[in-house]
Amino acid sequence: MQRWDRIEAFVEVVRLGSFSAAARALKVSTSHVSRLVGQLENQLGTTLLYRTTRQLHLTDAGTLYFEHCRHLFDGFQEAEAAVHDFHSRPKGVLKLTSSTTFGERFIAPLVNDFQRQHPQLEVNMHFTNRRVELIDEGYDVAIRMGVLKDSTLIARRLCERREYVVGSRGYFAQVSRPHSLAELANHSCLLGSRDQWLFEVDGMRREVRVGGRWQANSGPALLDASLKGLGLAQLPDYYVEEHLASGELVSVLDHFRHSDTAVWAVYPRHRHLSPKVRQFVDYMVAHIHEVLPVRR
Repeated sequence: MQRWDRIEAFVEVVRLGSFSAAARALKVSTSHVSRLVGQLENQLGTTLLYRTTRQLHLTDAGTLYFEHCRHLFDGFQEAEAAVHDFHSRPKGVLKLTSSTTFGERFIAPLVNDFQRQHPQLEVNMHFTNRRVELIDEGYDVAIRMGVLKDSTLIARRLCERREYVVGSRGYFAQVSRPHSLAELANHSCLLGSRDQWLFEVDGMRREVRVGGRWQANSGPALLDASLKGLGLAQLPDYYVEEHLASGELVSVLDHFRHSDTAVWAVYPRHRHLSPKVRQFVDYMVAHIHEVLPVRR
């Protein structure tokens, strides 16, 4: 402990430019600060400071030692600030983005509940099926679906997300159900924003290009088209599970369903994560299952 006291006294003397100023900052006597610095020099076996009646000058060894030691105390201050921020209330503007339907149905209610608990916080929600660049576009958090690409962003898993390939009973009254991925080429596939569907074959991710005469960048529109027998669609669980339970839709190719298409909260990597982001993501992890449909 004595060593840290000596180092702290030396760093404060250099930062503040005098023994008396360092003594006031440390709430000790000037003679005590001078004694600590002297003990440090004896311990190191070298002179760190040249003292005159008016000025202090660092020796070469003192300059080198200060550059190393000041970072230690910067780290202490940052640690104290991080602990303080950990318990502080979220404030400022929380700007987040999510895919449109999932965001409107499940994310917005959670954001609203979170803001009710923290009325000093401002929120800005943007729902789009376009992939948003968080850092370039100034977002704090994004809710993303499926298998994440390699990224410098931090990701926290919110919940499971299952993808189903579905068709109506009326559709399958006219064509046979597919039992292999190759058979998708014989079907009218309803396309979303992409023309590739995600599957898992022998534990490996596989994307299959599909084709059809119908396309829309809207989940509800895809659901409606599949219910009306226009073709097969690949849709997530929160669109189709109700209709699977009622028998309106039939799920096929279940043994090729990808096993890890979760929902994630992603956010930029910062040295000190702001309370608004940390507490919001923690809230999402804890409460998202309260707003999701009950799995059957």
